[in-house]
Amino acid sequence: MLSYRHAFHAGNHADVLKHFVLVQLSRHLAQKDTPFWIIDTHAGAGRYALDSGYATQLKEYEAGIGRLWTRHDLPAPLADYVDLVRRCNTGTGAPAATLHVYPGSPWLALQTMRPQDRLRLFELHSSDSVLLQENFRHEGRRVRIASTNGFDSLKALLPPPPRRALVLIDPPYETRDDYARVVTALKEGLGRFATGIYAIWYPQLARSEAQQLPDKLQQLPIDSWLHATLTVRTPPPDGFGMHGSGMFVINPPWTLHRTLEAVLPYLVRVLGQDAGARYTLDRHGD
Repeated sequence: MLSYRHAFHAGNHADVLKHFVLVQLSRHLAQKDTPFWIIDTHAGAGRYALDSGYATQLKEYEAGIGRLWTRHDLPAPLADYVDLVRRCNTGTGAPAATLHVYPGSPWLALQTMRPQDRLRLFELHSSDSVLLQENFRHEGRRVRIASTNGFDSLKALLPPPPRRALVLIDPPYETRDDYARVVTALKEGLGRFATGIYAIWYPQLARSEAQQLPDKLQQLPIDSWLHATLTVRTPPPDGFGMHGSGMFVINPPWTLHRTLEAVLPYLVRVLGQDAGARYTLDRHGD
């Protein structure tokens, strides 16, 4: 099934959590001189218009990045992420104060990488894959894009030549198979590249597969993990829709827990939609 288009949801609360963590992880890798790779298994289109097309139908960005856009009290790590979103908007020629474009994970990742680092992107959806190619057509050898499912291609890239990498896994979870394939891909990936950083995003939904995924990830053969969730509203009685999301990071930098301790309460306060808004933050290992 390939009906999912992330443009409908671009810039929502789940993107804020996912992309904030992505920026933190990439900044950490860039602290050492040695090169690193970022591998995005489900890259999407790379950039999304907020003032036209799909995003205008649900306008989910208004309750996500839109609530951070005009804030002057952002914690420093969160301000770094928002500044990158501003850079994406300024680069289009529009006034910097105007939020009309949201950058996807490939664009944000590239902004935090150095010339010696590499970005590997996978996107199976035919329309989004074309847009992804267009959005990164001037990046040369630094960026490689394949119109395939990242689940099928990840193992062949591991371990990457520099032996340093961040793997972002965030499928659309359209079907129950996506949840199982996340676990399978991680088992295979860890078998080839146990020291890599793996960041897995997942939605908070009523369906059992979403609720069980964190426990299954904790049972993988790993020594260190961090699990953060951001719930923005009380789960609806009918069980319909996403009420939050989570990030599960394997081999996280030790600084990430401290950063999220400072930022997650702020996100609950600013992005929370009712009294059910909350966060959780757990870790295991060093």
